[in-house]
Amino acid sequence: MNSPTTEGVIFDILRQGLWIAVTISAPLLIVALVAGVVVGLFQALTSIQEMTLTFVPKVGAMLIVFWVSMSFMTATLVTFFTDAIIPLIEGN
Repeated sequence: MNSPTTEGVIFDILRQGLWIAVTISAPLLIVALVAGVVVGLFQALTSIQEMTLTFVPKVGAMLIVFWVSMSFMTATLVTFFTDAIIPLIEGN
């Protein structure tokens, strides 16, 4: 049976991992939301209902933001693994 300290460590690592997932995905999700609203407003104002008009700007904006924030995402994940996961694997 697991001890309370082991369960506490697991829950703490899980909480940290979920928070990092939210932090890493936030820039992409915010840009997708803003681009979708802007394109939706443009379509409503001009009565243009083209499917590619909704897809291409969102994907383009998300690719640009992903490229810009890739170093932040990588640094965040590397820090999490070196500070939290690897010491648990080593048994420290």
